[in-house]
Amino acid sequence: MNLSRLDLNLVVALRSLLEERNVTRAGQRVGLSQPAMSAALARLRRHFDDDLLARVGGHYELTALGQVLLDRTATAYDVLERLFASQADFDPVSESREFKLIASDYAVAVFGTELARVVHEEAPGIRLRFTQPPTTIVDDTATLLSTTDGLLMPHGVVSDFPATDLYQDRWVFLVANDHPSVEDRLTRQDLARLPWVTYQRTYDAPAVRQLGMLGVEPRVEVSVDSFQLLPLLVAGTRRIALIQARLAHLMTPLAAVRVLEPPYEAVPLREAMWWHPVHTHDAAHIWLRETAARVGRRMADGHETPRPS
Repeated sequence: MNLSRLDLNLVVALRSLLEERNVTRAGQRVGLSQPAMSAALARLRRHFDDDLLARVGGHYELTALGQVLLDRTATAYDVLERLFASQADFDPVSESREFKLIASDYAVAVFGTELARVVHEEAPGIRLRFTQPPTTIVDDTATLLSTTDGLLMPHGVVSDFPATDLYQDRWVFLVANDHPSVEDRLTRQDLARLPWVTYQRTYDAPAVRQLGMLGVEPRVEVSVDSFQLLPLLVAGTRRIALIQARLAHLMTPLAAVRVLEPPYEAVPLREAMWWHPVHTHDAAHIWLRETAARVGRRMADGHETPRPS
């Protein structure tokens, strides 16, 4: 396809038409008259050789192709918006903009809070927006990264995209302070016989794969969409949970739980910030990545979580 023959304004019209499913409302949304939006729809129909919007009774519905294009058009619009917002120079002191970062509640609690503090002090016009990773992250990483400014994720989950390392962490176990059958140490037999609380997504996949290689199949009793809920669901029960040491250090004062080392040499966790190559040379993103890396170095230099005695 020869992109030079396409009018990129049609991307704006296409998104509006597919989301509004009404020519008049779509035109009002993007500032076009009803005849102008009708003309845009006619051009789009010729290009795709499809009606895109089909009248059903007194309203329009998306055709099968229109449904396919709905998400793709939103992604393309975001990519174009970010592409044309790229800057050769970026002054964090005077700029005003928002960066969107995809991160689990663990990454926000351990790293995002410190990043936000530094940004607050050094770049008063910059806003950070953290959103939870979707369950489809492994299946469609490219699309996800193309619509955001960065992804905070450990190595071993995504690959083949540029990344900057932030900090290291390690895996530990939580048990209740008054656990009836666990004293100062966990055994591999404990891991197999005791019920688990787990984080239901796949971002701790390397740690879970390691357990499988050791012949341990966790007996999951509760799964949640938040790492920070793990201590609360362990306290006062026979359950155990695998959690990051830095987060455990923050959360143990809030719940009646103890931190125990794994009964095996647990694979370390190396947190990184991943981004789409379209952002690599953008001055604003370079500043964001350098700031994130600087915050990560501070964490690595002075805040190693102590090991249980």
